[in-house]
Amino acid sequence: MAGSAKRERQLAREHYERQQARRAARAAKQRRSRALTSVAIAVLVLVAAVWVLNDQVGGDDTATTTNPQASPKATASDSPSPSPSASTPGAGCTYTKAGEASKDVGLPAYDVAKADSYREPFTATLKTDQGNIVIDMAADKAPCTTNSFRHLAEAKYFDGTSCHRLTTNNIFVLQCGDPTASGSGGPGYQFGEENVPPEAENNYPAGTVAMANAGPGTNGSQFFLVYEDTTLPPGYTIFGTITEGLDVVEKVAAAGSDDSNGEGDGKPKLPVTIETVTVGKA
Repeated sequence: MAGSAKRERQLAREHYERQQARRAARAAKQRRSRALTSVAIAVLVLVAAVWVLNDQVGGDDTATTTNPQASPKATASDSPSPSPSASTPGAGCTYTKAGEASKDVGLPAYDVAKADSYREPFTATLKTDQGNIVIDMAADKAPCTTNSFRHLAEAKYFDGTSCHRLTTNNIFVLQCGDPTASGSGGPGYQFGEENVPPEAENNYPAGTVAMANAGPGTNGSQFFLVYEDTTLPPGYTIFGTITEGLDVVEKVAAAGSDDSNGEGDGKPKLPVTIETVTVGKA
């Protein structure tokens, strides 16, 4: 029986990983499609501009040259926040533009000279239509992640968003943080992992708050709330612990999912919407 239960957990973990990978593939396909469209438009604009220029200047005898080494300078909004890698504790946080933002809130600010301030403890309160969820943010262990979460909360990124995924079969999590409620939405930037647990049984215990991702270095805005001890590959940043409101998540979980993604995995049958997120001192 123990071997059977272990096999079921393994299958559930593999199913969860496949779902994450499929979402990542869809998002990448959408980004490639948008990029190709942008390139096509740019080419058309360039052709039109050259035609107009030739028409105005005097036609076919006018030669045009380009410098293949020249490139436009990155604007402030296109550049990562100035800092070393997020994987080096205390060294800084890097947030890099990636994809199209579901809500355009820019990049989180980060000042290396004030690194200690990003490790000061604070709480986040998720006011939902099913009740409040209070999270003790692990700023000392995951300063880059908690800084991003604070940025998104203060920019009202999470306001009015639905928790879009509930998993109830061996993996026990409620996933939130996507304004599109599709599982592929994000803030338009990414950053690396920190404070990941060891590979062990129940390495994501009940009450854990962790980042969802589509692979290393793809953290954005989506996160999950663990309502029952869960075993997962150790690739998801733990950045908080639920101190109040775990019963709210349990209530949503008890109603089950619509199983649209497979057995015990889909949208929660009891809808839950994050109305606001507020941060304050611990």
